[in-house]
Amino acid sequence: MSGAAAGVLRFSEERDPAVLAQFVRLRVIDPEGAYWRRGIEAAGRWLRETGNGVLRVPYTLVTPEDWGEVGGYPLGQWIADQRRSYAAGTLEAGRVAELEKLGMVWSEQEAAWADGVAVAKQYAAVHGHFLPPTTATWDGHPIGVWAKNARAAARRARENEEQRAAGRPVPSAAGAMTESRRDELDAVDPGWCPVWDTGWQRCYRLVQNHVQAGGTLPMADGDVVVQGEDLGRWVNAQRFGWEQLLAAQQWILENSLGLQAAEEDERPVKRTQDTMWAFNLTAARQFHAREGHLRVPRKHAERPGGGG
Repeated sequence: MSGAAAGVLRFSEERDPAVLAQFVRLRVIDPEGAYWRRGIEAAGRWLRETGNGVLRVPYTLVTPEDWGEVGGYPLGQWIADQRRSYAAGTLEAGRVAELEKLGMVWSEQEAAWADGVAVAKQYAAVHGHFLPPTTATWDGHPIGVWAKNARAAARRARENEEQRAAGRPVPSAAGAMTESRRDELDAVDPGWCPVWDTGWQRCYRLVQNHVQAGGTLPMADGDVVVQGEDLGRWVNAQRFGWEQLLAAQQWILENSLGLQAAEEDERPVKRTQDTMWAFNLTAARQFHAREGHLRVPRKHAERPGGGG
């Protein structure tokens, strides 16, 4: 018996009517309410002690004995009980709201999603984007693989929407991301799931972040390397490969970075078969004039006008 209960039950001593009424309500009239309140207090203590942002508690977890009034409480089982009641539709709306305020996770699938979103926010805050390579990890979380799977689900949903808009039947919604989940990741980084290659989008964002931070637009290989990406080389690849870009990509580069296609005089001269033949013939004549024969070693390089 707790000290508080023992004090109330000493009938020879004067008792506070309010304390007595609370004892009767919790221990006699509403013991389930007391069980609920203790669970909420244990859950709140667990969140404070662990630093977790969500209420994802192992089923076998029992709170430490030194946690005072909530010590030795079967918190994992209590959480599981609330999930079952929620699934059955018997959990009161007020209690649902109270648990959700603490970050309640109603299913393991939802827990995995919540963990991924939390890591995505941390990754984006540090890197300036949420476009991790597939191999990326963050505090042990395989965030690169998680992001790849999330993009696949978002693209499946996009394809389904296009099918519906075209009046064609959608074979299955399995594996498609819900709109609410898409909104969550859009809030982390609006460009997290581009139509084009993710690597292109990552380099674009890195260049954009560099320029917005006061840097000059890198225009030469090796000028700026960020997160393993050579931004100067990427910028040049866009300018010289402009025709291969989608119209939307061209628009983005023009309006956010001021990039345009490389001018003709910047591009290397393309040699035709005739010009290549003339060049090689000149080299052969130069070699013959110097050596007196055309038994040219296999690895020999002849530079017309510059000697062998």
